[in-house]
Amino acid sequence: MESVRGGAPVDKAVDFANYFCTYSYLYHQKDMLSDRVRMDAYHSAVFKNKRHFQGKTVLDVGTGSGILAIWSAQAGAKKVYAVEATNMARHARSLASANGVSHIVEVIEGSIEDVSIPEKVDVIISEWMGYFLVRESMFDSVIYARDRWLKPSGLMYPSHARMWFAPIKTKLVEQKNQEYQKSLADWSYFSQELNEAYGVDMSTLTMPYHEEQKKYYLQTSLWSNLYPGQVIGDPVVVKEIDCSNATLQDIAAVKSRFSFTLSGSDRLCGFAGWFDVHFRGNASNPADKEVELTTSPSDTDTTHWGQQVFLLQPPLVIEDGDVVQGSIEITRSKDNHRLMDVKITHELRSSGEQFYPATVCNFFIE
Repeated sequence: MESVRGGAPVDKAVDFANYFCTYSYLYHQKDMLSDRVRMDAYHSAVFKNKRHFQGKTVLDVGTGSGILAIWSAQAGAKKVYAVEATNMARHARSLASANGVSHIVEVIEGSIEDVSIPEKVDVIISEWMGYFLVRESMFDSVIYARDRWLKPSGLMYPSHARMWFAPIKTKLVEQKNQEYQKSLADWSYFSQELNEAYGVDMSTLTMPYHEEQKKYYLQTSLWSNLYPGQVIGDPVVVKEIDCSNATLQDIAAVKSRFSFTLSGSDRLCGFAGWFDVHFRGNASNPADKEVELTTSPSDTDTTHWGQQVFLLQPPLVIEDGDVVQGSIEITRSKDNHRLMDVKITHELRSSGEQFYPATVCNFFIE
């Protein structure tokens, strides 16, 4: 979903409009259906573990185009409830019919929190992941569905998730700083022209404008598809989630410490975050074939999720073997619970003459 500048408190109706509107268009569904890594992982998870679906009742939370519901039916499910909050539901219903599974797949239009399902289910399948896993907060709805509709022995697809974090080098630092400086120069030229042409002094708004632009250009995380060579320290896991028992409290905030030994004499330009999910079944009913979906930096297997990049302004000069350590804290935005506030505290221990004290950087995942 495209990011927007700034944020404002939203009620449920506005949140529904802002969040779900994009997913009601086929062009956006096409982007996700064109993601080969995403599609291959879910397809393999279902069809290499048909035993989990054959003769079972399945709930697809946020079915979108209905692809996961259709696959579940093709894998042998006896009944699939496909819940979709937008009018994409009518396309999902049409697609299920065109693929000969409309007698199995029942598409229900509405949010999972508001609809009623006539029975408990054996499997919940959902593609709920957002940027850096937690953006969009859709896992809240999956937890709700699990607690209300999943049988005690039921399976979650995916079953586990992890959030990864790593130091990186990138040329995006200079690009975003140049864009920021240009935006300030544009304001200066604009306000001068307005004053000369219309006699209105805009200077009282200069500082708020600068703060707004700083947030957008320098503090908002960036979507990027990084290459492995841009990662300059071994990635660490900052959060693990067991989808079978995770609670809302478990995912409301992510707090973790990190320590990276940096490789190469270069620059520490920032940090990147990504995720992977696994389809393992559960302890009493493990998958016949465990499948992983990863959004890690790759030369070939890129995804529509990419990675979230948090740039340091300015970057830090490093030597091979330097250590950067600190902490990351991810919390939900007070203005919009689907967006995230990120605080990264970092300190560089250099083996050379450089010295960088502990620094706190605040970012926004929008």
